[in-house]
Amino acid sequence: MAIEWAWPSRTSRSHAISPEIRLDGDGRCQVMLLHGLTGAPAEFAYIAHYLQRRGRLDVWCPTLLNHGGSIRVLAAMGRDALYASVRSQFEQARRTAAVAGAPLIIGGLSIGADLALMLSADFPEAVAGVICLAPTLFYDGWNVPWSYRLLPLVDWTPFKFFAYHREEPPFGLKDETLRAHVAKEYATKTLKDDARRHDGYAHYPIQLLCEMHHLIRACVRALPRVKAPILVVQAEHDDATGPRNAEFILNRTRSRRKELLRLQNSYHVVTADLDRATVAAAMQAFCDSVISESFPAQRPDEPPLPLS
Repeated sequence: MAIEWAWPSRTSRSHAISPEIRLDGDGRCQVMLLHGLTGAPAEFAYIAHYLQRRGRLDVWCPTLLNHGGSIRVLAAMGRDALYASVRSQFEQARRTAAVAGAPLIIGGLSIGADLALMLSADFPEAVAGVICLAPTLFYDGWNVPWSYRLLPLVDWTPFKFFAYHREEPPFGLKDETLRAHVAKEYATKTLKDDARRHDGYAHYPIQLLCEMHHLIRACVRALPRVKAPILVVQAEHDDATGPRNAEFILNRTRSRRKELLRLQNSYHVVTADLDRATVAAAMQAFCDSVISESFPAQRPDEPPLPLS
């Protein structure tokens, strides 16, 4: 585990520089997707365009709080501030769906999946479906260093404010071409580089990982309150979070309908890896089923619905 050191930021300014993805469909379903920690909406680029072009769905991938600017500002982000920001974004999506009279489906990758689960638990009447992509409750993937187990202890020390874990291969990717591209990009990034970045960070702030440890615990407590239909996508050989994560969620949520997609040819970033087409097709099928449940087939003896 490669650790680098830097002084904490002296500013509390928020940053949301990584460009969001917002694609308009035919208005019959709103889909909100949350990217992973230290990631960017670009993680959903393939998925978002697939859902919009083939499923004609409205897709919004907002930028998580403080992502896109200085990593030291990102490091100081608290779990409560992150969730409050996501709730505000959710309220925007909720209002848009209400105006369109369309179901709202929320989803996320990694920590983004945890945030989606928490929103589903807190707003059961507003969430028609939830999609969990490589959900992160346990860092138990094959490439996770043993030192991650010490996070609860590190959380009580001042070292967390100065330490950063530098990302190492395979970067959550089995796709060797994409992995090589990420490696080239990350090789040029340092902790002193505060330039605006649109493609994620090469470091994980230890302070932020400690905060996410608490957010994950809150997500676990919320699982029994999740009742919306749920799709969980899990790579069998996830380098960061293993199959136990999917099993844990499916066993503890109270959703009437639960679906599990197991991937054999991807690592953690399932939205961009070799199985991305399979993931996109499964997400579209799930969304279509939610739409069908929200607007059941009209009986022959019913009068026709008004056009406006």
